[in-house]
Amino acid sequence: MQVSVRDNNVDQALRALKKKLQREGVFREMKLKQAFEKPSEKKAREKAEAIRRQRKLARKKLQREGML
Repeated sequence: MQVSVRDNNVDQALRALKKKLQREGVFREMKLKQAFEKPSEKKAREKAEAIRRQRKLARKKLQREGML
């Protein structure tokens, strides 16, 4: 990942880097790897994430079709 610094503006480059890392999911992955997660907890979390993703896609689809 690469972020360019323009006009010696490091603050702006840091903000851009943080935004890219957030979008890639690096922060969430680091948080998950800080402590051991039991396999049953991992399975439940992944199932909940999948349900959340499906509901979000369904909401977007309804919104595109003009139902909401």
